Amino acid sequence: MPPRKIIIDTDPGQDDAVAILLALASPDEIEVLGITAVAGNVPLPLTAKNARIVCELAGRPDVPVHAGCDAPIGRKLVTAEHVHGKTGLDGPDLPDPVMPLQEAHAVDFIIDTLRAQAPGTVTLCPLGPLTNIATAFTRAPDIVSRVQEIVLMGGAYFEVGNITPAAEFNIYVDPEAADIVFKSGAPIVIMPLDVTHKALVTKARNDAFRALRTPVGIAVAQMTDFFERFDKEKYGSEGAPLHDPCVTAYLLNPDLFSGRHINVAVETTSDLTLGMTVADWWRVTDRAPNALFIGDIDADGFFALLTERLARL
Repeated sequence: MPPRKIIIDTDPGQDDAVAILLALASPDEIEVLGITAVAGNVPLPLTAKNARIVCELAGRPDVPVHAGCDAPIGRKLVTAEHVHGKTGLDGPDLPDPVMPLQEAHAVDFIIDTLRAQAPGTVTLCPLGPLTNIATAFTRAPDIVSRVQEIVLMGGAYFEVGNITPAAEFNIYVDPEAADIVFKSGAPIVIMPLDVTHKALVTKARNDAFRALRTPVGIAVAQMTDFFERFDKEKYGSEGAPLHDPCVTAYLLNPDLFSGRHINVAVETTSDLTLGMTVADWWRVTDRAPNALFIGDIDADGFFALLTERLARL
């Protein structure tokens, strides 16, 4: 099988960085056509910079990085420096990138790439707010049918919200964009908090990253050391959830995950539940299924895969 062609749409973020590294460590299975940055965890100038830092950490300055939308559709940007630090990649001391940012806007890159590649051969992997993807779908509706699959991190149902009582951060930042994507008709796989909160970086798992004794292994351990302090205090858990690498791991080994094909709708008007992903897990409505909503993960298998692949970089 040829490697699966993907575009990573991201707002790095320590866990975004690990997701990118996992993809770049797996060239036999995944071909990263490009990385598109969006405003989210931190503002766009930092997410575009951080994406290039991660590419250079992986020894892949050849991967094109495009800057995209700097604000949500019709809303003010909400960021998460309280989780990720002022740079978005706090923890390791990584050098500023040398590789250039591509001139083309991320939305144009997404549109042009989907039109240039054979229909059904490009998977979109959004790790942050869905602004770039929704904007591309709105400007060029013809590309929606050309998407092989969208595998995204976002939303929650049984785990409720992590930025408000009802909403997960990525969806809350741009609920209108999420609504556009979820209604697009493209095949969608969702990695919600319900599954990512089961992928916890315990001390033993982080020690395994550090024991790789490589720049990548040490940097990932330092990222998760920083990242986990917030979630351990918030949830009282033994480690921080590695949200975004679940997307990449699903591409590499979907058998690590299980879920249900159900309808998922996004609340866009309520002040109380703005950004909530209303997942019809029990199929109690007649709304047509529009996404595979993942609910469980083989966490040991996930971390074994992650550690083995990061060792290759």
